Amino acid sequence: MSSENIREQHLLTVEQLTVEYWARRGKIRAVENVSLTLEKGETLGVVGESGSGKSTLGLSLIRLVPYPGRIIKGNIVLEGQNILKFKNEQVRNLRGQRISYVFQDPMMSLNPVEKIKTHFVELIQAHKQNVSNEEALKCTKELLNDVGIQAERMGDYPHQLSGGMRQRVMIALALALNPSIVIADEPTTALDVIVQAKILDLLKALKDAYGMALILITHDLSIVLERSDRIMVMYAGRIVEQARSADIYAVTQHPYSQGLLKSIPNVELNDQKLEAIEGSPPDLLNPPTGCRFWPRCRYTMEQCRIKEPPFYETATGHFVRCYLYKGRKED
Repeated sequence: MSSENIREQHLLTVEQLTVEYWARRGKIRAVENVSLTLEKGETLGVVGESGSGKSTLGLSLIRLVPYPGRIIKGNIVLEGQNILKFKNEQVRNLRGQRISYVFQDPMMSLNPVEKIKTHFVELIQAHKQNVSNEEALKCTKELLNDVGIQAERMGDYPHQLSGGMRQRVMIALALALNPSIVIADEPTTALDVIVQAKILDLLKALKDAYGMALILITHDLSIVLERSDRIMVMYAGRIVEQARSADIYAVTQHPYSQGLLKSIPNVELNDQKLEAIEGSPPDLLNPPTGCRFWPRCRYTMEQCRIKEPPFYETATGHFVRCYLYKGRKED
């Protein structure tokens, strides 16, 4: 079967994606040789510490990598089309209509001097021809209702809404043009635990209702374990483990993934001892040779310092980049 036919089996296929940022001191590879697939209706969790490259990966999927960053290698194939070859007008139509992005800070994304309804009307009329104000406002009411906001609040300004309500507005804006994929980047940042749960429940309900796929980006492994079909763990710009959520929960394999899991409180365990991952993420201007996690890993071997390990498939669909699993099938 040709690579083109394989791509068309998936809603989204990312192949060997590499993104660099240019700084005075040199180049930073924020994402390096990342490959993934996403199916219709699936939730993919992308998890890692700050600086792991997960947000840069998300922004790459809508061709919105901020300057001085650029995609230097790879393919991003959406429904059979390589979006890295899109012209400006095609990119404009891609954003919102085919892939939407929910940014982590609504107050940085919403215009503070425009009413909520204005955000929706401008978005809808910019992408749909011959839509009157009345039609756009009717659509706005329906979208706000879907995310649990009363229609009369659409006359408010962003600062008049709570943090949870602003995040709901951002989700409604992401759904306005009925995209195939929604990328939610740290959607519960700065929200209290109860509101976090409500936002995550809302995303799942809307994903099912709208029939879309969801990419959930977070630093919190507990969120993606519970709410994702598959999980991709990133460290220093690389994928280090990828599997179904149930498999990663049952048999967490990469030492970094194990560290993330051990740092999550479990209310069912009375004598649980939380463990932190020693050390800090590497400086990507001068990353370590070999496996990028070896300076923080308790299982470091000599070969870890010399050459980066390949992906080993330890079970069907479970891939891990670690020499502890050498002898398994390489991907």
